[in-house]
Amino acid sequence: MKVGAIIAAAGFGRRMKADRPKQLLALNGIPIIIHTIRKFDISRVIDYIIVTAPRESVIEVSELVKSAEFQKPVIVVQGGERRQDSVASGLNHLQPGTDIVAVHDGVRPFVSTDDIENAVRQAERTGAAVLAVPIVDTVKQVEKDVIDSTLTREHLVLAQTPQVFRTEILKQAFDRATKDEYYGTDESSLVERLGHPVAIVRGSERNIKITRPSDLSLARAFLEEERAEAKARQ
Repeated sequence: MKVGAIIAAAGFGRRMKADRPKQLLALNGIPIIIHTIRKFDISRVIDYIIVTAPRESVIEVSELVKSAEFQKPVIVVQGGERRQDSVASGLNHLQPGTDIVAVHDGVRPFVSTDDIENAVRQAERTGAAVLAVPIVDTVKQVEKDVIDSTLTREHLVLAQTPQVFRTEILKQAFDRATKDEYYGTDESSLVERLGHPVAIVRGSERNIKITRPSDLSLARAFLEEERAEAKARQ
């Protein structure tokens, strides 16, 4: 099976309140996007990587990728206004014969290689798989700032990435969404509209999406944990 990864990194991330795209912010001296790409570069199941970048940052990200000297082919393409547009751009650059596509957030640098492999293997079996973690807090449904009901959390999960699909299924989902002028919040929502089941693969609470300034402190702690774990394995 030939597996390509699309890393969506074309957003700006205004909740980060920074003067540049959050995926280009440094985490211990290295841009977040490089940390993220590295996980897919060392993954045993990924063959090549496509990175979608903001129009004004394509050259900068391309230079960062070149200087990182990744082992696998990594190309940088221009993304779109919305995430769905960016992933569609990535789909247009897939290598011929790609059987499986893994779509990942550019600001989730702490996904484990085991979780990447588990999601890919599940997608090979079922056609569609998403990393997710159980919800531990009580979830309330509200209407105009008043609680309407309490949801049963046993039936709820928090979706993460990568979200992995057989190529033909994901392309069909994007074609349908384009025809219907539908924008979803993730790739799974597009595939769900086809009526195709999407399997859940247990992820990790460490696989955070760096979104707000406070997330950077947590990210630094996770990075130190990863380094300590790697040192212990040596």
